[in-house]
Amino acid sequence: MRPEQLSLAGQRALVTGGATRIGREICLTLARAGASVAVHYRSSAREAAEVVADIDRMGGQAVMLPADLNGESACRDLIRAAADHLDGLSILVNNASVFTRETLGELTEASMAREFWPNLFAPMLLSRYFADEKPESGVIINLLDRRILANDARFFAYSLAKKGLADFTRLAAVALAPSIKVHGIAPGPILPPPGEDEAYLKVKGGKRLLEDRLDPAAIAGALMALLGLRGATGQILYIDAGQHLLGNDV
Repeated sequence: MRPEQLSLAGQRALVTGGATRIGREICLTLARAGASVAVHYRSSAREAAEVVADIDRMGGQAVMLPADLNGESACRDLIRAAADHLDGLSILVNNASVFTRETLGELTEASMAREFWPNLFAPMLLSRYFADEKPESGVIINLLDRRILANDARFFAYSLAKKGLADFTRLAAVALAPSIKVHGIAPGPILPPPGEDEAYLKVKGGKRLLEDRLDPAAIAGALMALLGLRGATGQILYIDAGQHLLGNDV
């Protein structure tokens, strides 16, 4: 069965950062497969409403849920709200993230908190409270970065947080077995930063081994493949046209 043929009828998913960019494509892909979807957002209320409307038009079920994932109570409350609206949860996609260029010499207590909360601490706590919902067979998928195998000191706190999330992915796969599987997806450059166009990626995207198109649909396809994977947990898929094999050369 190809990933796009996987039926998720009866599944209930929470996607953090689901209103825009990769998160939006993940929400729509899950809904097309039959899952009910909770679309989390922090400040993108208009975009979240558009995603919910798109899912409604395709005959699916969706709800938009606001939360600033900068504390334990916010993470706990988001899981509970999603479970209440969807009558339980079976899929958690930790997609919400921030990405700041900052060297070691520029780090401050405040800047580290800004990077570590959405990129590491929130996914850990969301996973903990997701597990507390005791799904009979759940799946957690963490969005990582191909930099977890590199040492890119230009994005010091971000890179460190994502490396920590990769380790958490494997450790949580052990801790939450057998009822919950935990996987990760490590994208390469998928979309240009806000305000930039595709030409930015051609210049700044780095070396690649493949000419395959990298876009949000590629990430959503990888997620569907992981959801349909039997006999595996703790897997990390690199969707980066081979960049992770080049280490710090990109």
